[in-house]
Amino acid sequence: MSKVVLEARSRESKGSVEARKIRRAGRVPGVLYGRSGKAISLDLDAVDLSHSLKTITESTIVKVDLGGKSYDAFVKDTQRNILDGKILHVDFYEVESGVLLRAKVAVHLNGNPVGVREGGVLESPVHDVEVECLPSDLPERIIVDVSTLGMNQSIHVRDLPLSDSIRILSNPDMVVALVKVTREIADDTAEKGTEEASAAAGA
Repeated sequence: MSKVVLEARSRESKGSVEARKIRRAGRVPGVLYGRSGKAISLDLDAVDLSHSLKTITESTIVKVDLGGKSYDAFVKDTQRNILDGKILHVDFYEVESGVLLRAKVAVHLNGNPVGVREGGVLESPVHDVEVECLPSDLPERIIVDVSTLGMNQSIHVRDLPLSDSIRILSNPDMVVALVKVTREIADDTAEKGTEEASAAAGA
């Protein structure tokens, strides 16, 4: 997948008054936090930023182009207007190529489990896992195929399909997906067992 590129402009003025001027001009104020702790104030086109945020996750590394100099970074936080959802402010955190990083990666379940087709219920207690890897190896999301899951079967963090270049920091025993027996199925099974036992006794 090609990296998302965000065109930004440096800004010197700060404060709420200046931020409102920037927003009225159709742009969004933001801050890029560097690896050394230095913070760079910037602003971006509001429409371009809004469209880009729809295609990325918390673990997506974007390229911030600031005056001809590019920075690889995460979108760490966005503030939105609670009434119309418009972006009010965005924070970026720079990542360094070739240096291990830690990040949370979203887990997405794919497929219709066998156990669900038999009447069970699919549950997903874990929605993301923490990993450590190089920026170039960081996945945007982890896709887990659950189509073969039968009744009372589960997939754990240790079963996730990740390359050897990615180290999972989350508890490997955590359940990512499981198909549970519904109460209706359990009651039917118990009733059937009672009937069979009664029939055997009568015979």
